[in-house]
Amino acid sequence: MSVSFRRNAVSVCLLVAGLLPAQARAQNWSFDARAVGLGGVGSTSNVAADMVDEQRPYRAIVLPFGLLQVIPNLPKLDPTSDEFDLVRAIEYSASPIHFIVGRDDTATASFFITDLRNGELNRDLNYYRGFSPATSASAEGLASPNWGHTFKLSQNTNGSFHGIYAGAGPYFSIQTSAEIDPALAAVFASPTPVYTPNTSYYMSNDTLSQFAMAVTGGYRGRISRAGGGELDGLYIGANYHYLHGFHYEHFEPDARLDTNANGLLTVNLSQGLPVSILRHTSSQGSGFAIDMGVAAVVDRWQVGVGVNGIANRMDWTGVERTDYVLDSLFSGGDFVDLPTTLTDDARVELPVDIRANGAYNADVWSGVLEYGHGYNGSTFRAGYEQRFSRFQLRGGGRYIKDRWEPTGGVGFNLSEGFGVDVAAFGTSANLERKRHVAIAVSLRLMHRNP
Repeated sequence: MSVSFRRNAVSVCLLVAGLLPAQARAQNWSFDARAVGLGGVGSTSNVAADMVDEQRPYRAIVLPFGLLQVIPNLPKLDPTSDEFDLVRAIEYSASPIHFIVGRDDTATASFFITDLRNGELNRDLNYYRGFSPATSASAEGLASPNWGHTFKLSQNTNGSFHGIYAGAGPYFSIQTSAEIDPALAAVFASPTPVYTPNTSYYMSNDTLSQFAMAVTGGYRGRISRAGGGELDGLYIGANYHYLHGFHYEHFEPDARLDTNANGLLTVNLSQGLPVSILRHTSSQGSGFAIDMGVAAVVDRWQVGVGVNGIANRMDWTGVERTDYVLDSLFSGGDFVDLPTTLTDDARVELPVDIRANGAYNADVWSGVLEYGHGYNGSTFRAGYEQRFSRFQLRGGGRYIKDRWEPTGGVGFNLSEGFGVDVAAFGTSANLERKRHVAIAVSLRLMHRNP
């Protein structure tokens, strides 16, 4: 087995510890600090609401201060590097753009991850105490930015139009679930040493990812309201995505940590090998997905409903299966790969994502709401902005994975066409699931009066 794949394989295997963050928060990738301060509303897509949003009176340019933390640690993010650190790789990928206070304050989980990856575990698990992993964790998400143009086939002077949209973009999805033996999690979280003799701790994970290109065709339409304002009207949008798949990965690792009569780690081959990985791969896939949305603007009110990923599916052919095994957790040996075999085709279906949003824009304040159901279950977001002559105050939050994450921010109008937005938000996108404060900053370029 090549060194690079060995490290990638072990990295995935380490997810069996249940240490993967429960969700990779889309908010942490938002480039607009104003939206972050309002609870991240709008970070998920409604194709019709996006049509309204494209006419917003400003453009945001992010100041990626988080890269000041990421760039010095790039070797730790490279699975082919001897310095690779899965803990940092997951945390940085979850929120690379914004500065996180206390991001690198803890390292206990990194020690465990690194030693397991290298097959050099300390036989005393108490060496790794000091972090508290979740006993059950799941995450799923889809990143599918699309760039294109709407060709207006007919339009009226009142703003109504009908058009065809054409575009393309990358398509990346991931679904993962992990389980860790509660007794093992208790060892890591215990304030005092714990020794459990003649015990087997079990860990498992199921991670599936896809990478493809989406070629998109769609409809865009607006029906303006007679006597309404500049944005008033009914907006309708739909997309059909043809998906051409490039890479499919399905990892199903299992691990078992056995202890001896003294409660120290040992290898008990009579119970089977301590670590095994079942891996399926393919480079030939195709599929499709449909998005639909509608939004209405009436005076100061805006409401919308979007449904993304209707009939979302990809079929992968030429799927190959390879098994990898590790017979020791202490000797630093490589994984042994068993012969690769051709197996059945695979179909991957992703959840349908439903979004409903509403907003009210008064002269000096705005309020926004959003409810979603799909990836990561049900979510709720809300935000409020109070505008003054030269600055704005914002507050909000969102509910996701049974946890509230607060947000807040301030905006400064430095001139008629230029401003700066700063936001602070809570994030638990780290392996120990501790809440940190993150800072987002962006520049606001006004291209017309709001």
